[in-house]
Amino acid sequence: MSSTALAAALADIDTVFDGFASPHETPCPQCHAEEETAYLRTPGVPVPLDVVQYYLYEVPDHFDDHEAAMRRLLPPAARALAEGTLGAVNHLGIGLARVDWRSWPAEQAAALDAFLHAWWQEVLTTADPPYGVEDVFDTCVTIARTVAPFLDAWAPGPAGDAHLVYIADSWLYDLLGDRSPFTWWCGDGEEAGVAELRAWLSGPGAARLRALGEHDLAIRCELLALPEEERWAHPYWTGASAGD
Repeated sequence: MSSTALAAALADIDTVFDGFASPHETPCPQCHAEEETAYLRTPGVPVPLDVVQYYLYEVPDHFDDHEAAMRRLLPPAARALAEGTLGAVNHLGIGLARVDWRSWPAEQAAALDAFLHAWWQEVLTTADPPYGVEDVFDTCVTIARTVAPFLDAWAPGPAGDAHLVYIADSWLYDLLGDRSPFTWWCGDGEEAGVAELRAWLSGPGAARLRALGEHDLAIRCELLALPEEERWAHPYWTGASAGD
């Protein structure tokens, strides 16, 4: 069952993007069938989930008007993401991360932004969400092209704490090696996003993990605050900090 905030965000998406279409779309002769492209040109007609999935992850140069196509797909795409019916997510760069949606009219940009935050909050309070917490986080932050607001909104709670333990351990695999954990980030902002994640995880995130009794994980997160050479020379790796 969706939260009140998520239900309201989805209803707003439905209202704000109702009637949108990409009227001049022509099918890519190698990739798109005419009947699939017809959904993009025709407003108000339900789009099958397989078509939503296909176009949502298609590369921009396969569209005549990629931004118009994303507006057309937003209502069914947002609902499918929230309900977990879209199929796999975060397997390719999602099209909403490849458009400059923040330059859209204020009502449109606000509706998409509200959905991202409401969806993230829904996942944080759900023990077993339809999509993995890491996939949802990646999808939200790569669309938003910012990380800090989603980390700052990570309130404590049984489900949220369990998600933090899982995802922190996963993030460390890349972050300790100075690699980005965001596989499909498109456009600007990735470097800043990684820096925001590193700062939060080594500070507030580590403190929360320690309070949860995850001392080993907290120590590894705190190491992210050190330069690479000092990080790998730290006594933790020889067991000297195991009891910290």
